[in-house]
Amino acid sequence: MAITQTFEATGISDLLAQIRFDSEHGKIWLNEQRMLMIHSSGMGLLRKELIETLGIHRAKGFLMRFGYHAGWKDAELVAKVRPNMSKEAAFFVGPQLHGIKGMVVAKPVTLQLDVDAGTFNGEFDWFDSYEADVHLHDFGPADEPICWTLIGYASGYTSFFMGRNIIFKETACAGMGADHCHIVGKPAEEWEDQEELERYLLPDRIADELFSLQSQLSELRDNFRNSDQSEDLLFNSVGQSGAFKNVCQMIRRASTSKVTVLLQGETGVGKEVVARGLHQSSDRADKPFVAVNCACIPPDLIEAELFGVEKGAFTGATQSREGKFERANGGTIFLDEVVELSPRAQASLLRVLQESEMERVGDTRTRRIDVRVVAAANEDLEQAVSDGKFRADLFYRLNVYPVHIPPLRERTEDIPLLVSHFLEKYHTLYNKRTQGVSDMAMQALMHYKWPGNIRELENMIERGVILTDNNHTIDLDAFFPSLSEPTHPLNSINRQGVLAQQIASNSAETGLSQSELCEQLLNDEFSLEQMEEQLIRRAMDRSDGNVSQAARLLGMTRPQLAYRLKKLELA
Repeated sequence: MAITQTFEATGISDLLAQIRFDSEHGKIWLNEQRMLMIHSSGMGLLRKELIETLGIHRAKGFLMRFGYHAGWKDAELVAKVRPNMSKEAAFFVGPQLHGIKGMVVAKPVTLQLDVDAGTFNGEFDWFDSYEADVHLHDFGPADEPICWTLIGYASGYTSFFMGRNIIFKETACAGMGADHCHIVGKPAEEWEDQEELERYLLPDRIADELFSLQSQLSELRDNFRNSDQSEDLLFNSVGQSGAFKNVCQMIRRASTSKVTVLLQGETGVGKEVVARGLHQSSDRADKPFVAVNCACIPPDLIEAELFGVEKGAFTGATQSREGKFERANGGTIFLDEVVELSPRAQASLLRVLQESEMERVGDTRTRRIDVRVVAAANEDLEQAVSDGKFRADLFYRLNVYPVHIPPLRERTEDIPLLVSHFLEKYHTLYNKRTQGVSDMAMQALMHYKWPGNIRELENMIERGVILTDNNHTIDLDAFFPSLSEPTHPLNSINRQGVLAQQIASNSAETGLSQSELCEQLLNDEFSLEQMEEQLIRRAMDRSDGNVSQAARLLGMTRPQLAYRLKKLELA
């Protein structure tokens, strides 16, 4: 049959090339998703306990949903692995992955597939189903088809591929004594028992209710535990690391007083978020919070912006107006990059801190002011004092209660929580829903040093959401599209999601033929450009000119290799 010929002609070498064993780090990768290699008997034991604990119908639904999710994730590989094939040929990734994973051998019988029209009707024979084998071992011959995980997989894979709900049903099963299994798939609405079939693929309401009650109980316990503490923007934000909790504790203590707080940390660590958290957890929460970036205001205007100006004080002052401090009266003012204040503004700020009074520019009247000052700096204020850039007496007034906000690289355990937080934010903003971040991309995020801290992470998540289609996983290339530029700081991430400099350091620690090879190369007449060209040529020869496969051999992305091929005039 034509469909069988198409299936047999579609090799699996491109799929096998997606599998990587990283035994050093205890990981197996299929494309960018982490995989597990487990005993089929272990799956049989899980299946047996589910049946005995939940009953056969609930166990069936659980395993079908488990398989559905796996099939859905594998369907995302189609466009990546076979972008230039016909949709019919690309569809066979699913049946082939079934076999590669040791689940079942799938042979097509008939297939009518038109993605654009949304039509699908297919029949397959299944041979050597692992699920039938384990069921026969534990329970003997069944009275009804029992390849639930495999049916769920086929339904999930095809539903994603077709963009509509396709459901497969097992019409013959080896677990019932048949020579082999046989399955039929078609749109859900074409099945007479559509409602019953779809019910198995929906979450178990009782289980969901139990999880919901458990979550509510946990939340009530947390609220009770913190009933004597004010929960606000900062404390309800994401983070579970010790460094983050220490900042929360410091801010919580400061919120019960009127102390001036100095926030220190690198750019992008979230100093304004901390300042807002301090304000909202204090008794000033119902008063104004005013944020000022001192570096954004010209030095000759900053005093007027902060403390106000009287009419006629200088050319252009056509009317009196209040400054930022008066707008924040009774509340909190956040002065970011305070080191950029002019000398006159520094003197005026010192007066506010010492006397709680100020004067507008050009005014002769002193005004009382009640403002909590939260200052922030991303450079060393003590060094600024030594350099004569910042007043020593003002520094000592601001440094009463210093709080250091750690950089993101010192709180990496918070990265998955921050990723989830920003995904929800940008899913809502762009009215789309991705399937989250691939395992490999997440590992790359965990290993990156984040010079731009949380702000840089948020920007990357936003870009990843924009570049990823609905219901697709954000992979490494979509997350970091500028990896094709050799100068990008993430350009050294390999296809295992590990930074190249980390691999180099690990090699140096363990002893290491790589180090010895480098020494030998450097002792000889060595050209890095020639070595790179030779490696690229060898990879292209081994892959028969397939750029994607050669890129995988070299541990880089296809755009990276294409860039180098063009540069070397090999493309």
